[in-house]
Amino acid sequence: MKRFALAALAAASFALPAFAGDQYVDETGFAVSGYDVVAYRSLAQSAVGTSQPEAIPGKASITAEYNGSTFAFATEENRDKFVSNPDFYAPQFDGHCAYGVAKGGKVPGNPHLWRIVDDKLYLNITKNVVGFWEEDIPGNINLAGGNWVGLEPTEASDRTIPNFSSPAPAKK
Repeated sequence: MKRFALAALAAASFALPAFAGDQYVDETGFAVSGYDVVAYRSLAQSAVGTSQPEAIPGKASITAEYNGSTFAFATEENRDKFVSNPDFYAPQFDGHCAYGVAKGGKVPGNPHLWRIVDDKLYLNITKNVVGFWEEDIPGNINLAGGNWVGLEPTEASDRTIPNFSSPAPAKK
């Protein structure tokens, strides 16, 4: 009987909608500090160990809502691409630092410290952290994925991104 109850509970849990944690939103009031998440796909990715191109700011007049947050875009075309497939374009771990999640916590993701791996956008918090992240990107992605199950339902980080100034859209 106990086995039947556990099986029924497990089956019911698969029918429930997945709970998404809060997107990281900083003082700008926008997800990813107001940078255009679709535009990352058009930037030439630098080799591991070198700095990535700077993110492209979105405009406060071109936005879309997703995961309870407002995302800004540089063009209406980018907004439309995002709206058609937000899971593809939104950063992993709700915009939190991927290495931070690998280490078991939610800390802000800096939109200028990014990398696309296997068609997924990852952010990190500082240049030093990028170095640790890049020592074992696949291993860190695996660790972060395992940790995210327990971290996702917790509140988003409310910390400010260190040493970061944003020319992103004005506050909403």
